[in-house]
Amino acid sequence: MHPTVVINVVGLAGDLLGERTPRLSAFARAGAGVPLHTITPAVTCSVQSTFLTGVLPEQHGIVGNGWYFRELAQTLFWRQANRIVQAEKVWETARQREPDLVTAKMFWWYNMYASVQYAVTPRPMYPADGRKVFDTYSEPPELNDRLKEELGPFPFFSFWGPKSGIPSSEWIAAASRCVFDWHAPGLLLIYLPHLDYNLQRLGPHDPRIGEDLARIDAVCGELLDHFQERGARVIVLSEYGITPVSGPVHINRVLREAGHVRVRPELGLEMLDPGASTAFAVADHQVAHVYVRDPAQVPSVKALLESVPGIDRVLDEEGKREMGLAHERSGELVAISAPDRWFTYYYWLDDAVAPDFARTVDIHRKPGYDPVELFVDPAIRFPPAKVAWILAKKALGFRYLMDVIPLDASLVKGSHGRVTDDPRQGPVFLTNASHLLEADAVQATQVRDLILRHLFD
Repeated sequence: MHPTVVINVVGLAGDLLGERTPRLSAFARAGAGVPLHTITPAVTCSVQSTFLTGVLPEQHGIVGNGWYFRELAQTLFWRQANRIVQAEKVWETARQREPDLVTAKMFWWYNMYASVQYAVTPRPMYPADGRKVFDTYSEPPELNDRLKEELGPFPFFSFWGPKSGIPSSEWIAAASRCVFDWHAPGLLLIYLPHLDYNLQRLGPHDPRIGEDLARIDAVCGELLDHFQERGARVIVLSEYGITPVSGPVHINRVLREAGHVRVRPELGLEMLDPGASTAFAVADHQVAHVYVRDPAQVPSVKALLESVPGIDRVLDEEGKREMGLAHERSGELVAISAPDRWFTYYYWLDDAVAPDFARTVDIHRKPGYDPVELFVDPAIRFPPAKVAWILAKKALGFRYLMDVIPLDASLVKGSHGRVTDDPRQGPVFLTNASHLLEADAVQATQVRDLILRHLFD
């Protein structure tokens, strides 16, 4: 068996490799590098689940980063329990051949209670007094304390939100080196999110992206040196490419104006009431699952959405089967945006009655993905002063709301979710074991078997 490390560099596309990424480019030249053909939806949870199981969402059930749980009448995003993935994972397959295989999973999604020996994932604590205490979850539990003693606490604010940046990827990389040296896993999975941030904030053509590429390239270079010096086979891959967008599609506002979306007034604000809505959308980047309560209304809802500028395609049952999305968790319809557009979750028609969480970083309460959380509201004249005042209220024990996020979706300049029209803008698969890569492209469903070949061939 050969120790194998899989480094997931989120957002790394073929056309981003070059002089701004000298370490990754040299790694590809010395080994092999080919395009990776991703899946629909090209979003984190779905693609990672396909990488690790070798099957499409119609089999593993991860139809997005979140979906509508019909039995609960709730939309839930970013769940963490591994059992939600309904297919055998690569390390479980590998253990049928090598029962003693040790696996470490560093920040890949669906990490909690996975059948791996070592795992670390972000997991805040929510005490009964209303606080939110930022922390990580680990298996075994003492690994969390040991990493904090070695590296300091995980820089949670750089993992998501307006301050997201390179420190979170640097910490994950350092923690991964520690786990590799301390526990010698045969399979180590590493997630580096850095490129995801400014590629969405600024768009991939902004010249400032060069600095982000250089920073993540340096992090990857340290990892490549560390693992290759210890004889590991290394795979570097990405889940999707991020392409420029010119504006959003407010799909739930379309459905509301057509009489489908119902809201519930709470303290003078509007809350989406999905259980009472006849149709509503769970927006997830460039893909939206549309849940239609009455099957007889599916054709009319489909026709409505197909008439909306910025929506490229609306999948019905036949379309979902074609895309590998025919799973009970999917919406009755699945909308795919035009290449230069993306979907918001916004359902209110007047910002004055937007829910209080809309202006905060709140990935679990929002009934859809919200990349606007990457920005501070430009209407705030002195953001540091406002944040300091809010934190002072927090320190004094008063209730507070970190309402610094704008409601201007036009700020977002990059998105993903649909397969890129140009393969050069899509994800990549790089390896130092070039003899194991026989094709000029890799399908996302082939990654599992390629990991097994790296381990055992």
